[in-house]
Amino acid sequence: MKFIILVGPPGAGKGTQAKLLQEKLSLPQVSTGDLFRFNLKNETELGKLAQTYMDRGKLVPDEVTVAMVEDRLSQKDCAGGAILDGFPRTLAQAQALDELLEKLGGKIDIVPSIEVPVDVLVARLLERAIKEGRADDNEETIRTRMKVYEDQTKPLLDYYGQKGLVVPVNGQQTIEDVQKDLLKVVEEAIQPA
Repeated sequence: MKFIILVGPPGAGKGTQAKLLQEKLSLPQVSTGDLFRFNLKNETELGKLAQTYMDRGKLVPDEVTVAMVEDRLSQKDCAGGAILDGFPRTLAQAQALDELLEKLGGKIDIVPSIEVPVDVLVARLLERAIKEGRADDNEETIRTRMKVYEDQTKPLLDYYGQKGLVVPVNGQQTIEDVQKDLLKVVEEAIQPA
C-alpha cells in the first residue's frame, strides 16, 4: 500500500496535481471535499451527521471526517493505497490517520509540500475568483484561509518532517513542471527498496 499526502496552501494547485498523479500512478485521489459532497448528496449516515454540524455553522468534527476517510480507504480501489488531498488538515487528524493506516496495514510514504509564496497565492486566487465568478473570494477571505492554513495545517509539516517524509516542491512553475518534479520525488519515495 502506498499513501501520499499532498500538502500546500489554498491555491497551490493540490487538486490539479493530485488528479494528474492519480493518472500516472494508478492510485485513487481521495479528496475530503469530494467525500463531503458525496456523503451529503447521497444522504449517508455520515453525510447526515456532518450536515447537522454544517447547518449550525460549525466545523465538522475530526471523528466524522476521519470516519468518512476510513470508509473511503476501505474500498476496493484503495487496496494499493491512495493520494490524500485535503486530509489530514490538523495534527489530530494526522494521528487518527496513522492509527487507521496501521489498522489497514499501510503507512505514509511521502508528504510532498507544494510551496508558493503567499502574495503569489493571493493573486492566483483573486484571478480564479474573477474567472469563476466567486464573489465570496475577496482578498480578505483569501488571507483568512491562508491564516487558517498557517495555524492548523502547517504544523503537519513539522509532524511529518520529524518522520523524514516531507519533500518541498516548487509550486511557482507551470502545472507541467510542478507535475514533473512531483512525480520524480513521489516515484523515488515509493520505489521498493
